[in-house]
Amino acid sequence: MKSTTTTFFLFNLLLLLLHISVSSSAPLLPKEALPTKSGYLPVNSATGSSIFYTFYEAQTPTSTPLDQTPLLIWLQGGPGCSSMTGNFLELGPWRVTVSHRQNVEHLGVEPNPGSWNRIFGLLFLDNPIGTGFSIASSGEEIPRDQISVAKHLFTAITGFLDSDPIFKNRPIYVTGESYAGKYVPAIGYYILKKNLHLATSKRVNLQGVAIGNGLTDPITQVATHAVNAYYSGFINEKQKSEMEKAQLEAIKLVKMGNWSEATDARNRVLDMMQNMTGLATLYDFSKRVPYPTRLVTKLLRIDEVKRALGANESIVFDDCSDVVGDALHADVMKSVKYMVEFLVKNSKVLLYQGHFDLRDGVVSTEAWMKTMKWEGIEKFLMAERKVWHVNGVLAGYVQKWASLSHAIVLGAGHFVPTDQSLNSQAMIEDWVLDKGLFSNEGEETLPSKFRGPV
Repeated sequence: MKSTTTTFFLFNLLLLLLHISVSSSAPLLPKEALPTKSGYLPVNSATGSSIFYTFYEAQTPTSTPLDQTPLLIWLQGGPGCSSMTGNFLELGPWRVTVSHRQNVEHLGVEPNPGSWNRIFGLLFLDNPIGTGFSIASSGEEIPRDQISVAKHLFTAITGFLDSDPIFKNRPIYVTGESYAGKYVPAIGYYILKKNLHLATSKRVNLQGVAIGNGLTDPITQVATHAVNAYYSGFINEKQKSEMEKAQLEAIKLVKMGNWSEATDARNRVLDMMQNMTGLATLYDFSKRVPYPTRLVTKLLRIDEVKRALGANESIVFDDCSDVVGDALHADVMKSVKYMVEFLVKNSKVLLYQGHFDLRDGVVSTEAWMKTMKWEGIEKFLMAERKVWHVNGVLAGYVQKWASLSHAIVLGAGHFVPTDQSLNSQAMIEDWVLDKGLFSNEGEETLPSKFRGPV
């Protein structure tokens, strides 16, 4: 009897060990989760500085051949935050997941039904150099302003487009969120200006830009925090006055051109709002815990995952780089509104916000939008804000005139695709394809100066 019990125990132990062995051998990123292409795009061949990328081809392309299928480019914010957060937490085809077994945290990935590469190609860039897996040969080479950021991005993007004839003429849409509210206009503006001096065969086929919950015109946006928090019910009249005083200090410093001090003053306003409201995160006032970006960091510090993505294994991944943030510290309060004004006259622009964002939300964006110098702005402001449904369910609101679209996404905070993946997918697809509430039906067409003199 004792021998039988021992044999049974050993048999079960063997089965358990076999199960553990099989489980541990399964890759964290299954074959179907791997990018179509990934690796490095040099921005300075002399120093080796390069931008890391992952590219996912369209799952069901909008056209055959592929060379006419739109290509989306995604840029994260920060400054200094990795687009791998967008990839594995927001709009990429696979999202990081976490489970707990025997009090141990286990990471994995699962398909994202709201991925933005359902019918479009999708390119993630770790920008600027020094961010995420990107390589900065020295701290001095990290950009300090948006034109420098755009120059690196242009080199990386054209390098990618030239890597395969299938990319060369595809319609390009540059998208991003948060501090990419500056990156996106900067590279869009740079591309259109550069195209004016390039042969047709060398131009980048930029068709539009989309900015989610963006910081674009900081002097206007910093003035909205107190009134937004007050009328949202988070602070009282006394606290509102205190915040307004702090906001005026930031505005004064901008007008004086004391850029680094202005950034510090804005940070004090945001810290004040955080302390007064006691929220888990200003990025989404409905949440009880912050967005789980740490899961992306943990996943991308695993050597096996680095190898699978073609990343430099010696890099210790961080979701946001303090070094890059410090390099762009004096850039934070500088406006790129003039770049958006140029883009709306020469391409098309989508501004979208998650309704729950208390930092870079609807009020903040609308404040600077209505000050734009554009011949269509008055008609845009008079246009109807339409109720937007996805699959028969209320998704938000869309206001559009000519080349400018504005979308408010309900049930979402700062990371719109994380919170409303299917609705964000419907939004970006309809905007790119001029469908639904983003169509041009019933509108007069404003003259385009895309090919004309600047």
